[in-house]
Amino acid sequence: MNLILETERLILRPLELSDADDLFELNKNPEVHKYLWQTPEKSIDESIKTIEYVHKQYKENNIGRFATVLKETNEFIGWTGIKFVNDHIENGNSNFYDYGYRLDEKYWNKGYATEASIAWLDYGFNQMKIEKMNAYTHAENGASNHILQKVGMHFMEDYLDKDGVLWKWWQMENSVQ
Repeated sequence: MNLILETERLILRPLELSDADDLFELNKNPEVHKYLWQTPEKSIDESIKTIEYVHKQYKENNIGRFATVLKETNEFIGWTGIKFVNDHIENGNSNFYDYGYRLDEKYWNKGYATEASIAWLDYGFNQMKIEKMNAYTHAENGASNHILQKVGMHFMEDYLDKDGVLWKWWQMENSVQ
């Protein structure tokens, strides 16, 4: 995968095995997982498997989650990007494009998620010609719900996952086709 996107402050590039240590630091933090099934990673092997899974998505779907780094310092701050969901059913849906992100706690509330979201939605609609972009967030994750609304996604409905946890389903349609 050779796609690289840039924003004013960020570089969005494919995840590499060399990101495993940084990804593990992100994914072992319980605060990061507060609204993500509360399953922090316990070993770097889990991060390596995640990167290998993302590489498979790059090959099969020509898109996936990307490392998100600060331009100024080249610090890995998390991942952002578009994923084609065809490996499970979410809110009764499969075979759909999902926008998502996960940032390290020390980079929260700095506008990075919004900045990356705007870039990815632009890429998805204008370059990939995606008809509909979806996203889903834990109902209690006020920050993520606010970001999705701020970047133009529309709240569609609440739904319960298989464990009875309440989630919000978001969608945005391509207006430039």
